[in-house]
Amino acid sequence: MISVLIAEDMHLIRGAMVALLSTEQDIKVVEQVGHGDDVVPFCLRHRPDVALLDIGLPGTDGLAAASELNRRLPACRTMMLTGLATPVALRRALDAGVRGFVVKDAPAGELARCVRRVAGGERVIDPELAVAALHARENPLTTRELEVLTVAAEGEPVGEIAKRLFLSGGTVRNYLSRILAKVGARTRVEAVTIAQEAGWLWPGDVSRIGLVRYRSGGRCSGLQAGGEGRAGGPPGPSVP
Repeated sequence: MISVLIAEDMHLIRGAMVALLSTEQDIKVVEQVGHGDDVVPFCLRHRPDVALLDIGLPGTDGLAAASELNRRLPACRTMMLTGLATPVALRRALDAGVRGFVVKDAPAGELARCVRRVAGGERVIDPELAVAALHARENPLTTRELEVLTVAAEGEPVGEIAKRLFLSGGTVRNYLSRILAKVGARTRVEAVTIAQEAGWLWPGDVSRIGLVRYRSGGRCSGLQAGGEGRAGGPPGPSVP
């Protein structure tokens, strides 16, 4: 019997998955949760064979929960359930130790098959998505540039961006100019769109110290701040 924990904040979707897997003779849903903060505690309590996690959980997001489970309960294999089937999402999931990556519009019967394969030690990734991940464009923005773009994505003016990130207005304008050049955009709105579609604006990228809040679909999620700049290198000496 394969024991499964399901973490999904949408009640209808969670209920449908529980009902679907409960019809399988070799699969038992031992727990269902709707908040990311409950994933690790309940997994440690029930020690399921597989944890099926929504990537966009409130609180601790699915990727962070998967990473923590991989560290604290490696015998529990994680599967990511998402409507965001982008190469960047896949690469982040793999970095978090996720063994399976399932999109929400997959055929219903595919879910049970993936659970069995992941429980058996296989890695289950859609082949086309895996190929796309290999050829995905690298994020050219530094961590600080992501912070600036994240606040800009909320429609804040330069002055408010500067205030929230403890920068001068001139420094913010320099960052915005550099961002536009790096992503190949003409306006801030276009830069935000490009970054969101590429998956570069992602919960967990910016604000570990809580400087920035990123609003997505009416829900605010903390982003990771600080740390070293990623591809593109750190800001130049003229920018603090």
